[in-house]
Amino acid sequence: MATRLPSPAQSTPVPPRRRFFVRLIAWAVVLLIPAVILYSGNDKPSDDARAPRAAAAHAPASPASPSSPDAGAAPSAPAEAKAGKQLPRARPTRLRIPAIGVDAPFVPLAIGKSGRLDPPPADDVNLVGWQASGVSPGEAGTAIIAGHVDTATAPAVFAGLSELSKGTRFSVNRSDGRTAVFVVDSVETFAKDDFPDQRVYADTPQAQVRLITCAGVYDHTVKDYQDNLVVFAHLV
Repeated sequence: MATRLPSPAQSTPVPPRRRFFVRLIAWAVVLLIPAVILYSGNDKPSDDARAPRAAAAHAPASPASPSSPDAGAAPSAPAEAKAGKQLPRARPTRLRIPAIGVDAPFVPLAIGKSGRLDPPPADDVNLVGWQASGVSPGEAGTAIIAGHVDTATAPAVFAGLSELSKGTRFSVNRSDGRTAVFVVDSVETFAKDDFPDQRVYADTPQAQVRLITCAGVYDHTVKDYQDNLVVFAHLV
């Protein structure tokens, strides 16, 4: 036979003391609800709850400071939009900078035993090199192109590099038949003893390039220039 559940009238009565505490708890909950609602209405969201300020699509490669939270800011753009235009990997064949009359072939460069990028051969004044183990010009990341400012006998391919300015365009012909066009973001000089490796060489989600040569005062003791000139540019 199935067990029959007792009806409410047949249920065991609640002792008076227990009924008192049940009622007391019920009234406490009723009084507490408006207080919670009132308090919640005046509470401001924490910074973590607010959307971060949207980042620029072509932000520089230098380390960024933390963005300020902003409840009214648009959400960050997708990673694809930030990366911008990119090309597949391909060997560069020729660098053309019309503004300073550069039209030079490329030679691959390697990292030497000192941990530094070997310079292009000094016997050819119209020759530039690229870090072959790194990013190719036009590929996502930071491509490195180096050239001499002069030799013992004559000015070299990057003698006029300091004349470039923001907005100047130059191009790199590639082995895949494509031409990568870059626009200059800035032209800056750094002491070799205080060279910002991270800023210059760090990878970026965008296709960027650095044109590097010697600059500043020539030190006859060590037979080298004291500074480096760096052109920061991105693919367009």
